[in-house]
This record gives sequence, C-alpha cells and structure tokens, in this order.
Amino acid sequence: MSYCTLADILDQIDERALIQLTDDANVGVVDQGAVNKAIADADGEIDGYLGSRHTVPLNPIPAIINKHSVDISIYNIYSRRNSPPEHRETRYKNSIRFLELVAAGKVTLGAKDPDPVPASEAPKIESPGRIFSRDSLRGLR
Repeated sequence: MSYCTLADILDQIDERALIQLTDDANVGVVDQGAVNKAIADADGEIDGYLGSRHTVPLNPIPAIINKHSVDISIYNIYSRRNSPPEHRETRYKNSIRFLELVAAGKVTLGAKDPDPVPASEAPKIESPGRIFSRDSLRGLR
C-alpha cells in the first residue's frame, strides 16, 4: 500500500505538467510507471526515517504522511527531467525535516500515531561515569 496515489498527486500538480514530466514515450499521457516509481521512492524514504520508531509500512496511513508522500513524490517526478522549482524543493526539504523530527521523537504523527517501538526494546546506553572533574584536573594548569 502506497502512502499516496496518482490522484493525490494530481490534486497538487496540473495533469499537463505531469504528462510533460513523465511521458518519455511521447504518447501524450501520464506514464503511470514513472509516477509509481516516484511514489515507491518516496515511500522508501519515509520508511527509512520512520522505521527507527514505528513499524513500517504505516497502516493506517496518517494524513500527514500522505501529504509528505505527495510532496516527496512530486519532487522525485520533477527530478527526472530537471531541477525542481524552488517551491517544490522547499516543500521536499520541509518534508524531510518533518520526518527527521518524527524519527527523533520530537513530533508525533497525530491522533492516529502508530504504536512506536516500546521503550523496553530501545537500546540502552550506560556511561562509565565522569573521567574528568574539578578535583582530577586540579594542579594541571
């Protein structure tokens, strides 16, 4: 199950523009294979960030993930031909930043936040204690 669909992408980008960006065979229609590849790449990128805290692929798909999947997919589609427009690059960077914040546990996925990896399964790091202190450094000036 993909995090977004062609219909979601067409809500954000004009069909003529999408044809120009995907129609490698010059047949005048959107190349569904190229769109599917862009979506699959976006899904992989999203799963790569979220997999450290959530079971992926996400099911059900939070609305915020659908939004970011569309933005990343459109960025990927533009990247096939040339540099994406500045506003598409900004949206892509914002999506990546959001995913980084979710992965760091600073942002949730909303009310339907999937169960995170339980804290009991998270790796535990123990410190051997302080190596340097005021007392151990006294007289070293």
